[in-house]
Amino acid sequence: MDVFKGIPVAPGVVVGTVFILDDERVRIPRRKIRKEDVERELERFEESLKDSIDELAALRARTEEELGGEAATIFAFHLGMLSDRTVTDPIRERIRTDRFTAEFSVSAAFENLADRFARMGDSTFQTKINDVWDLDRRLLRHLIGEHRSRLDYLDHQAIIVAPDLTPSQTASFDRSRVIGFVTDAGGKTSHTAILARALDIPAVVGVEKLIQKASDGQKIIVDGDRGVVILKPDEETIEEYTRRIEDLAKLRLSLGELADKPSITTDGVEIELHGNIEFPLEVETVLTHGGSGIGLFRTEFLFLNSVVEPTEEEQFEVYRECVELLKGKPLVVRTMDLGSDKAHDRWAFPERNPALGCRSIRYCLQHLPTFRRQLRAIVRASALGPVKVMFPLITTIHELRQARLLLRDVMDDLAEEGVDFDRKMPVGIMIEAPSAAIVASIFARESDFFSIGTNDLVQYTLAVDRTNERVAPLYTAAHPAIHRLIKDVVRAARRHKVPTSICGEAAGDIEYTVLLIGLGLRSLSMTPSLIPHVKRIVRSVDIGQCERVARKVGSFDSERQVSAYLRDVTRTIIPEAFDGRSVE
Repeated sequence: MDVFKGIPVAPGVVVGTVFILDDERVRIPRRKIRKEDVERELERFEESLKDSIDELAALRARTEEELGGEAATIFAFHLGMLSDRTVTDPIRERIRTDRFTAEFSVSAAFENLADRFARMGDSTFQTKINDVWDLDRRLLRHLIGEHRSRLDYLDHQAIIVAPDLTPSQTASFDRSRVIGFVTDAGGKTSHTAILARALDIPAVVGVEKLIQKASDGQKIIVDGDRGVVILKPDEETIEEYTRRIEDLAKLRLSLGELADKPSITTDGVEIELHGNIEFPLEVETVLTHGGSGIGLFRTEFLFLNSVVEPTEEEQFEVYRECVELLKGKPLVVRTMDLGSDKAHDRWAFPERNPALGCRSIRYCLQHLPTFRRQLRAIVRASALGPVKVMFPLITTIHELRQARLLLRDVMDDLAEEGVDFDRKMPVGIMIEAPSAAIVASIFARESDFFSIGTNDLVQYTLAVDRTNERVAPLYTAAHPAIHRLIKDVVRAARRHKVPTSICGEAAGDIEYTVLLIGLGLRSLSMTPSLIPHVKRIVRSVDIGQCERVARKVGSFDSERQVSAYLRDVTRTIIPEAFDGRSVE
């Protein structure tokens, strides 16, 4: 039995057999053409480009109808790339000047683009490499004819194991046969991962070396909740996971019954549970899971999933859709948090240490036209329903004042244009750096609300890069320093009557729910699917119990003590949530 750890990107647990999908790219010979054949080769390329664009447009429409708008944006991104002359002009130039065949020119251009993304060392670019190969295969198919994939021969239920998967391959899965998949490469924000969630297929990515050990027909377990993959499991493990699948089905059924019930403690205190989203489509998921609004709309994905910068009107339409879907529930829009692990070669630049460089609000304040367009779109949406704007990674009061000044300028401009908006739209900041947490009382004087971003707060407080496997075990929200900072922020906010919420991974981790309530938080924002789990904890405890847990945690001097204690507390409330963890 071999156990592998990867990145969970689509929830669910499945037991099945391996089907290896290791399709190699079609190898194109480096062949020259005669001068008199150049125009014909250019025509062939233009025909393949047009056919590919038409095909993608149809695929986008079908995907939107079957899987929703979020999945469809992936193929809109592909359409954008093929419409971008910086992508296609090098192909034309290689045919026209170097006199290579259209096939070789396409292959060489996309190989260069993939190599560029790989060299950038940024997860955002690396997760887009399979999009590049997807377009490469599509154009070549129209140039040289159909290349049958091994996937065409799958005639039984199986779990796909592959080096990587393109979005087109994933979208074409027959869900009656493909019950899960595992890849060597990939990340949580890759287009393949987004499609896996839309298709409701359990998936784990970033599982290195699995494909080297796996063979067709071998038994395999994929735990898309934990990011665990077990190859050749023994009978005891299969039985354990079979029980886990049954328990999870029962748990989901019971959690589904909580959707319409209020999120209140046993002594009657309301704990607001909001959802974190990246696309309007997810609003419905938040509401279905019993969320009371959107606590974090990560708008940078509007930029990362677009080849060109989205216009004010395009952004406004996205915010408008969210507001309308929420039907009066609040929407907190975070301005673009570009930079660091979320970069794009069109509006970012290489940095030696991007996490400490020009990112988030720093980037916005150095790119005012782009920032102004986003603020105009957000302010316009505030006329349609309860919208709040939130600035990320504020570390100095000067940054907050600059951002608020620009916002006032935008509001004045819109007022002169006769555009409706909410003059009293709440303006808040994310507390993500220790500096902001320590002087929270200063920021509270000029903020309408706070949101504590645990992911970056942990990273900056503990000086740990969680993407670095050599130090990743040190990255934990259980560290006593994190709890003290959260407690200090909540106290400062209460003194100034500033509402405070918390988002990030800790907000949706049921092991921390009791502690966070005990530290004084009354609003949590999380991944939509986690809302029912957290609500169950909320409805099972009282404030006094939570405060006692927080005091006990405050007496510990190590993250291991904290984590063990919180797990024991949570296990007494939802014991089945910990089933199956012994194999991790």
